[in-house]
Amino acid sequence: MTEAILEPDLPIIDPHHHLWDLRPLIPAFPEPRHPFIAAIADAAYFTFDQLQAETQSGHRIVATVYMECGAFYDAARDEAFKPVGEVEFVNGVAAQGASGLYGEYRPCAAIVGHADLRGGSAAGGVLDALMAASPRFVGIRHAGAWDADPEVLGPPFHHPPGLYRDAAFREGFAELGKRGLTFDAWVLEPQLGDVIDLARAFPDQPIVLDHCGTPVGVASYKGKLHENFDRWRHAIRELAACPNVTIKLGGLAMAFCALPEDGPAAGHGSEHLAALWRPYIETCIEAFGPDRAMFESNYPVDRWGATYPVLWNTFKRLTQGASAEEKRALYAGTAARVYQLEHLLPAQ
Repeated sequence: MTEAILEPDLPIIDPHHHLWDLRPLIPAFPEPRHPFIAAIADAAYFTFDQLQAETQSGHRIVATVYMECGAFYDAARDEAFKPVGEVEFVNGVAAQGASGLYGEYRPCAAIVGHADLRGGSAAGGVLDALMAASPRFVGIRHAGAWDADPEVLGPPFHHPPGLYRDAAFREGFAELGKRGLTFDAWVLEPQLGDVIDLARAFPDQPIVLDHCGTPVGVASYKGKLHENFDRWRHAIRELAACPNVTIKLGGLAMAFCALPEDGPAAGHGSEHLAALWRPYIETCIEAFGPDRAMFESNYPVDRWGATYPVLWNTFKRLTQGASAEEKRALYAGTAARVYQLEHLLPAQ
């Protein structure tokens, strides 16, 4: 789907994308492939050049934030410290982007890595190593997405149930605040209560909820998005009452959400996607406000439902009635504040 770029001069900080080389891993996943695997199989190699092609395809992406995805771990390190390799790799990509060869664009200007917080207070040593690996490192994500139906998430994900309520996890979680680090939370919609409980237990810890809280429309949830919408909306409003939480507006083009159901070959345009996503995006913005919400691409995962240009066109259709100040917050300002990138915001 090819579209003219809407509002091409609007500065954007894309606060959530990945880099990886999954080529050695894809053949090991069982057939028939889970829709998540099918969505990323054609982007199994996604590093600097591929990111550059997407982010420089028309919209004014001035900077990006890298989000951990288990890529490029250091095989020579002890298990807990293997994720340091991911931050080291991404810091090199960021250095390439900071060379000035690519104009004002600064890819991976902030890096969100991973540490297994179930290590309790010992996770502090891993956090220190991550901080030493890059001055761009700003926080971690320890994903907690889980469902009793294994077909929902498919074979790549093995998070335990109730992770964010686990005592050892919370002991490790406390180490973040000692270092001024952020925490990205990824759960599925039925688990949002776990994030609410975590946010209330640590009211001074900045938490970013990924992907609008991930409404689910596949496997045992197929056809139930409308049925579960009120439950999702209630949880979002409860979470918004926690002032330490911000939300990422996106992720709805993931295969898990079934928004759309039929994947990348369908070539959906931004008008159609805006109609699908409007109830979710508008609910989140109304609950959190523009200063605590940020649009994200979640690329290349969200290529399931939209090309990169169409994805951002969709968001721009959804904010046509917003003021210039509100747009500045939603597309760049909130991300800049949360991930320490305010120096990269273009002058107004």
